[in-house]
Amino acid sequence: MSETRILSIIPPMTQLNTPYPSTAYLTGFLRSRGFAATQADLSIALAHRLLSAPGLVAIHDRLRDLPEGQHTAATRGFVGNFESYRATIAPAIRFLQGRDPTLAHRIASRLYLPEGPRFAVMDQYVGGDEAGGDPLHWAFGSLGLQDHAKHVATLFLNDIADVIRDGIDPRFEFVRYAPSLAASQPTFDHLHEALGAPYTLVDEFLHDLTLRALDEHRPTLVLLTVPFPGNVYGAFRIAQSIKRRDPSVVTALGGGYCNTELRSMTERRVFDYVDFVTLDSGERPLLALIEHLENKRPVDALVRTYTKSHHYVDCKEPDIAFSESGTPTYAGLPLDDYLSLLDMLNPVHRLWSDGRWNKVTVAHGCYWKQCSFCDVSLDYISRYDVAATDVLLGRIESLIRETGQTGFHIVDEAAPPKALKAMASALLERRLDISWWGNIRFEKSFDADLCQLLADSGCIAVTGGLEVASDRLLKLMKKGVSVEQVARVTRAFSDAGILVHAYLMYGFPTQTVQETVDALEYVRQLFAAGCIQSGFFHRFTCTVHSPVGRHPEQYGVTLSPPRHAPFASNDINFTDDTGVDHDRFGKGLQKALFNYMHGLGLDIPVHEWFAPEVPPSAKRSHRGAGPVVPRTSVPPDFIERALG
Repeated sequence: MSETRILSIIPPMTQLNTPYPSTAYLTGFLRSRGFAATQADLSIALAHRLLSAPGLVAIHDRLRDLPEGQHTAATRGFVGNFESYRATIAPAIRFLQGRDPTLAHRIASRLYLPEGPRFAVMDQYVGGDEAGGDPLHWAFGSLGLQDHAKHVATLFLNDIADVIRDGIDPRFEFVRYAPSLAASQPTFDHLHEALGAPYTLVDEFLHDLTLRALDEHRPTLVLLTVPFPGNVYGAFRIAQSIKRRDPSVVTALGGGYCNTELRSMTERRVFDYVDFVTLDSGERPLLALIEHLENKRPVDALVRTYTKSHHYVDCKEPDIAFSESGTPTYAGLPLDDYLSLLDMLNPVHRLWSDGRWNKVTVAHGCYWKQCSFCDVSLDYISRYDVAATDVLLGRIESLIRETGQTGFHIVDEAAPPKALKAMASALLERRLDISWWGNIRFEKSFDADLCQLLADSGCIAVTGGLEVASDRLLKLMKKGVSVEQVARVTRAFSDAGILVHAYLMYGFPTQTVQETVDALEYVRQLFAAGCIQSGFFHRFTCTVHSPVGRHPEQYGVTLSPPRHAPFASNDINFTDDTGVDHDRFGKGLQKALFNYMHGLGLDIPVHEWFAPEVPPSAKRSHRGAGPVVPRTSVPPDFIERALG
């Protein structure tokens, strides 16, 4: 039996509704290999420390020292209504944990919780207040009490997050913490400076929680998982606290951020905080690292690991097969403490924040791995390894026994149709009743029969990339789908009762203004036809690991890499030879999509969403403003004809 005691930590901030799955996977794998492995989620722990009566008192005390000129609407509202905030924070948290559902009546009345600037979100709905009185009435009616209250309580918490950001720590958000210090930062200077600065109140709480975790678990090795830039600062603060308490505890950094941003790192100051940094799937590098710490393997025989002494070491051992990577476990995590939030009223969008989902993976990597905007050269995409159906079902059954819950989020890069079909058939054969959703490609394999099979097996929603919604650009990015095909596939899912979310993109190389307007028209028609129910537009970013970043000349862009990048390197600046200013379209695209997701604004000509300083209205009059973008060139019945 190994003497190494391993603690895997989720740093702040990730999700409040469910644990990020990396520690569950690592803990399950390490336990399957006989190691003493535990886990802790300091993201949810920090949230609860802040969102408590003592936490709010501490925030209020700090705001006393804030100069009047630095107060914002959020901080003023908090100070002015502090006693109400302090009195209602614990009941609101209990309600969002599902511990006190009858409180919904008081919360939904809009007379119980104090309301700050976040409640202005209701102004984004076009004509959303037509019902009169409470502007939320149009969405929930006289019923829908629990969801109504959940939305109000979520806005209440978001107001508090804004108070923390405005008055305590400008880097703080509930789902990310100081991301700008880590995202594609060529040097370690900014992060190093922040880590050397005096603690904010948030840092003080995190330091205390770290020491408590050390006292509880007494690890000899701490694994810090950093999936996103918004986890990096918190992870380094945790590592800093560990080293100050007990320098003998070994710390290792790994996860999605390291895998994409730190592949060419030469920065030595990183090792003032952590002892090792591992890349790609963690199982094989961790086994090698543990053997090294137990004096069974020399440092120069590590696997895809940065060390302070030898820097990057990779002895090229094969990865652990996905089917042998163990069953994830949530043992030790406070599953009853997570919060079911309702940020947006859209039924698909809420899945990311509402409910605690067990996380499982059908296959490692992507079976398509051709999209030119994607990191297809990296292991998490390029190494495709599917688990046997019996192994997958065994993991699902194990998680149900452990958690008592039957909701599953399939977290594949793109779940393969063949494997999903086998999984669905097996679920039905075993009469295993679950609800599940996950990411797919909108490929023609998903016909009406397969979609119905998936629905029968418990599929409630799928997400997939429509991206630029332009056949020319879809071909350029090697997406392998067309707009017509996406329409037919999404309609097949919708007809089967499965909700559909579309990932959308703007600003792809060579995209014209006309193509941007036309893309929004395709999206409008897809919503109007009931093919999709949710979506999100994001600005295209070029990464160094994607085909665009590796072969920019094929996509009409010129790269502008930093001259010196000893730390992070992922997103890379570029110049599109077409010269289109894509940033000017972001606000209009988001505003249109926000309304489409709530069944509003579908009759407004799409070019009007881009009118400067003139919001779309029922009258749709822009006299004197003049057109700022062209009208769409897409036939108004394009999607209708594609559906036959």
